[in-house]
Amino acid sequence: MFQTLKRAWGVPEIRKKLLYTLLMIIIFRFGSAVTVPFLDVDMVRTWMDSNATNGNFLEYLNTMTGGALSQATVFALSITPYINASIIMQLLTYAIPPLERLRDEGEEGRKKIEKITAVVALVLSVFMAFAYYLTLKKSMGAVEYTTGWQGYFAAAVIIACFTAGSSFVVWMGNRISDKGIGNGISMILFAGIAARFPSDAGHLIGLTKDKPNPYLFVTIGIAIFIIAEFAFIVFMNESERRIPIQYAKRVVGRKQYGGQKTHIPVKVCMSGVMPIIFAMSFMSLPATIQLFAGQPTKTSGFYYHFCNFFSTRGIWYAIIYFILIVAFNYFYVSIQYNPIEIANNLRQSNGGIPGIRPGKPTSDYIQRVLSKITLVGAVFLGIIAIVPIFISMADDNLSRLSMGGTTILIAVSVALETTRTLESQLMMRHHKGFLK
Repeated sequence: MFQTLKRAWGVPEIRKKLLYTLLMIIIFRFGSAVTVPFLDVDMVRTWMDSNATNGNFLEYLNTMTGGALSQATVFALSITPYINASIIMQLLTYAIPPLERLRDEGEEGRKKIEKITAVVALVLSVFMAFAYYLTLKKSMGAVEYTTGWQGYFAAAVIIACFTAGSSFVVWMGNRISDKGIGNGISMILFAGIAARFPSDAGHLIGLTKDKPNPYLFVTIGIAIFIIAEFAFIVFMNESERRIPIQYAKRVVGRKQYGGQKTHIPVKVCMSGVMPIIFAMSFMSLPATIQLFAGQPTKTSGFYYHFCNFFSTRGIWYAIIYFILIVAFNYFYVSIQYNPIEIANNLRQSNGGIPGIRPGKPTSDYIQRVLSKITLVGAVFLGIIAIVPIFISMADDNLSRLSMGGTTILIAVSVALETTRTLESQLMMRHHKGFLK
């Protein structure tokens, strides 16, 4: 990867794109430090430190925004509304026929879907900004003015700042996609996650200085574990199952057509982090209810057992979380891959899998391969997601670490995608062509 960056920096056109991307990321980090008026930032930070822990949904949102959510800055929502809107539109594309037809129209249909996604993202950003304002007002008590015309004015300014900040971050992501390197939204997400790593390293160093006897070995062990996790994620991201394809030979006059051998690549981790996001959204519902309803006042009763059962540091939470990730991984793969359509396309192009008859036997074979590969990918995602839960269960001081499996998975995926983009652009600019 570093060799690719070095060669890319030597190409003036790519260097301009890298500098433009870096400029957008710097602006994003500056915006993540500008606080919203009429808020007590210290109260917000204290409340988030005590509630956004143990891998819950609040901690996930705070990590995605690079810590901006816990500081109540202009970019507190970051690209979260756009990501949610993209997921919603992606699911609706498979459920609503008009959207499905737009998807099949090519470039024009994709642009229309992007415009609809932008509108949905704006609506979600207003809703999330209003919900965050209510949380700041009722749960944290961080809003300075809550009554009278001053309260209405403060509410309008706070909601407008959060909404405008989210829209501006999406605009920066689109500019990176147009004039920079890689996918802009992914780069913004990567910048937010990477910004949390120094604070995690500082937290481990502080624990080691205060209690060197146990935490020196714990810090070394975590460092070795993170390096091994990086290698494992890269290996699983690049792993694929190749289904062999043989095209039939045709003789037209004196020429022979077809007869090539190729394959259909099936990625082991084809769904990315989507199943984890879906599962985390479902598992965050009990915590959200507890956030607004408050902590149970009694040590008995349904509400107490409900909160205890769905505690983020409980074994049942980890088990249900793992099962949901596996289930959502199968669901996401099923809407992405259609074995019947693949089998029909192979038959129409005079292709087939060696030893498998065309038609239904081919689709059944592809379905069996997908089921096995999906199970491997689902177990991989489940293990990556629940490892931070067991780390926080082992030691409460390690529950503040955001270097969990999900964040590392996103960071590694974006880094690999950006490296492939740079390699493809380098190859295009060094290709001599057919006329030289």
